[in-house]
Amino acid sequence: MSTTQIFTRHPANPIIWPGVFDWRLAVTFNPGVIRDDEGRFLLYERAAGQLRPFHCYIGMLESDDGVNFTQVGSDPVFTPEMAGSRDGSVQDPRVVKIDDRYLMTYAFRPFAWNSSPTGVSVPESWEASYDAFDGNSAANRTRTGLAVSADGRAWTHDRWLTPIDLDDRDVILFPERIGGRYWMLRRPHEWVGPDYGCDGPSIWITSSSDLENWDTPTLLAHAEQPWEGGRIGGSTPPVRVPEGWLTLYHGVEYVRQIPWVRTATGPAANHVCYRVGALLLDADDPRRVIARTVDFIMEPTEYYEKHGLYIPNVIFPTGNVIVRDELWVYYGVCDTAIALATAPVAQIMDRLVPVEG
Repeated sequence: MSTTQIFTRHPANPIIWPGVFDWRLAVTFNPGVIRDDEGRFLLYERAAGQLRPFHCYIGMLESDDGVNFTQVGSDPVFTPEMAGSRDGSVQDPRVVKIDDRYLMTYAFRPFAWNSSPTGVSVPESWEASYDAFDGNSAANRTRTGLAVSADGRAWTHDRWLTPIDLDDRDVILFPERIGGRYWMLRRPHEWVGPDYGCDGPSIWITSSSDLENWDTPTLLAHAEQPWEGGRIGGSTPPVRVPEGWLTLYHGVEYVRQIPWVRTATGPAANHVCYRVGALLLDADDPRRVIARTVDFIMEPTEYYEKHGLYIPNVIFPTGNVIVRDELWVYYGVCDTAIALATAPVAQIMDRLVPVEG
């Protein structure tokens, strides 16, 4: 497996840390990033002020250079209450702009869980108690919503993009219409097995003429390599390159079981490692994968990518922009802080292997 590093970490990493306001004292990670019409970088962080319960909010920062960010106001720009439950959590924003509107997909859990990091593996987590929650886990799955904004600063919930009976996250809109239609990546956790054509949660794709009525999703990609483990999902909004749509995705390898750590679902916690690969999708029909990386193109190597408050060995890109001939990738590290890495687009393209058929 190739370990050639094509991404350069910014020397100021992590470029964004938690702190300052009570709703972001504990962690800030997994940001959506876009450039506005004036070229300013707008960053939307997932942040939390505590871990028990783990209520997450979406805050906003901005920058002229894409490195030095300042907070926009003292309050989040999107909250669980705006999504329908003040006891909930809004997570992992991905942001695009189509026509004159900013569109943000976000994951939403109606009732936030409690979480207790172990320092070595996936945290111990369990459902918290709320007056409005009867304890039925089936009513507390993570689904994905769409928020909209005219200026990138004032947001409102617009609609739900996935059904309430699926754990469906890593939902990402393409940044423009293709063939007059909106296109969207999904990762339904329960769509696994012979009936779905994949052994673990995978990347699916669907399209719509109106953001409301979506075609039956098509399986786009599933885990194939050891480093991808049993689960892959879309990471950042696809970017248009001359060859098609360059799309980053993450793979989750379960390295080993930690028998002395308990979790909400069993006696042992998973020691995981999150890495990044890339797909190239057809420019006119993004259901068709033209090429794919065999080896990962990014993995945790730096101290801040291996050690943090929440989950060790995690890099999780959720925002990217092309600056001149480079892809600037903004990513969460250990679900604790935010970092920036860059790579020439040409070098990423060189790592792609054509897909037969």
